[in-house]
Amino acid sequence: MCRSVFLLAAAVSLVAVHPALTADYDAPVIFEDVPNLVPVEIGTGWYLRGDIGYHIDTEPRDTFTYRTFDGVNYGAEAFDTGSLGEDITFGIGVGYSFTDLLRADVTVDRFTSSFSGSTSFSAPCPGGPAGTACRSDDASELTGYSVMLNGYVDLGTVVGFTPYVGAGAGYTYARWDDLESRTFCVDGATGCAGTGPAGTITRAGESDWRFTYALMAGVTYDMSDNMKLDVGYRYRRIDGGDMFGWDNASAAAGATGSQGEDPGLSSHEIRVGLRLELW
Repeated sequence: MCRSVFLLAAAVSLVAVHPALTADYDAPVIFEDVPNLVPVEIGTGWYLRGDIGYHIDTEPRDTFTYRTFDGVNYGAEAFDTGSLGEDITFGIGVGYSFTDLLRADVTVDRFTSSFSGSTSFSAPCPGGPAGTACRSDDASELTGYSVMLNGYVDLGTVVGFTPYVGAGAGYTYARWDDLESRTFCVDGATGCAGTGPAGTITRAGESDWRFTYALMAGVTYDMSDNMKLDVGYRYRRIDGGDMFGWDNASAAAGATGSQGEDPGLSSHEIRVGLRLELW
């Protein structure tokens, strides 16, 4: 009898507790499978580049010329000699690879080239004795900044090496330093003995923008997944323009405009650079 009463009381207790448990129970939430999220690659195809090069040969495209002024009329003359020296170039750029075969970049390069030339005159040097002639040794330096848009065709990769060809076009800001002309007396109808040391005439350098184009060829090597070593050749041609102005005496006599012009230059360069792919 006592056992029956105990079982009945336990059953009543379970029934009383069940609603409370049911009220506190939260049914599980079933989520459908969430698709895998694929991250978007930002910047794929873009690259940065830096290059250093050496002008193995820099040639003027023609003769360096200058004007003369006698106080009334202008004349045209040419330097007896004129040459440009070789130097180092530096460049940086940003580019984009459209496909595995085609890419393009915008580059900015800085270069310098020294000028040395000579001229001769039948008239005496300034302050020289009558009956003598004059010659001068001339020197200046050209600094150029080329802004170029370039396109390339990569010719396929074999064991990490990718040969390419390319071409570019743009403009070069050419800035000439002052032209220093050191004059020397030359014997003529009379001799130069006792005329003293040579004098120096300074003419202010000129600057302007010139059209420029380039042809390139080379090979890149994959140093890592996003770093490439670039070794190549570039031919660059820059149009001619103003080189120097008049000396003070000619300007005071009424000479205007620029006096000297350079014929432009063609350069042959060997270049080494790094290209960093942006991922």
